[in-house]
Amino acid sequence: MNPQDSIELIFNHRSIRKYQDRDIEQSILDKVLEAGTRASNTGNMQVYSVVVTRSAEMKEKLSPLHFNQPMIKQAPVVLTIAADVARFHHWCALNGAEKSYDNFLWFVCGCVDSMLFAQNLSIAAESYGLGLCYLGTTLYMAKEIAQVLDMPQGVVPITTITLGYPDEQPERSDRLPLQAIVHYEKYRKESDQDIRQLFNERDHSEQTRRLLQENNLPNLAQIFTQKRYPKKDNVSFSQKLLAFLKENGFMEN
Repeated sequence: MNPQDSIELIFNHRSIRKYQDRDIEQSILDKVLEAGTRASNTGNMQVYSVVVTRSAEMKEKLSPLHFNQPMIKQAPVVLTIAADVARFHHWCALNGAEKSYDNFLWFVCGCVDSMLFAQNLSIAAESYGLGLCYLGTTLYMAKEIAQVLDMPQGVVPITTITLGYPDEQPERSDRLPLQAIVHYEKYRKESDQDIRQLFNERDHSEQTRRLLQENNLPNLAQIFTQKRYPKKDNVSFSQKLLAFLKENGFMEN
């Protein structure tokens, strides 16, 4: 693949929520997963794991934990990616090395490694013509998902990816302009006018217009704070996740 093809692949990413009734060959899935392992990670320790779900029985168990989003049952493969210090601790114990990674820092390292793995495999999957969707519900229901998948202490689900051959071609999601994201040399503090300009295209898109009509709200920001990610849900799920991290040993030190 030449550089232009690689860039086009990345720029054409779409979240796919409808899949063909077509299985993914194990050889292709293995290549996709192996591509994930080639991602950069903390100290080359690879403090992450992935549980591959193919069976209808296991999808049935996972579905309500993802708020019954239909792609869990429809996708031929569901990948649950987890921060995982259990494997590394086990290896340390076998070699008389101190258990040192049961703390919040290493939960964060596991999150970073998990997402690097996830994004690498996602790009590889799309290069094979597969489509995918990340599910943010994983962190909301991390404890319950870990129980269903028999994850031991030291393993926390971070994200879930549904994977399959696309049965739809949705529009690409919009993105903020590059100048909203990139800061040279030092962080650039934005004025009110700057922020309005950076969000202007998104605030006035056709999709936003439809959302405002559907939700009877005056602007997109309030759709986020009142409908998509309201504070009461944020606080509730945050407290639930923190409690699970304590049970899992990540908040002891």
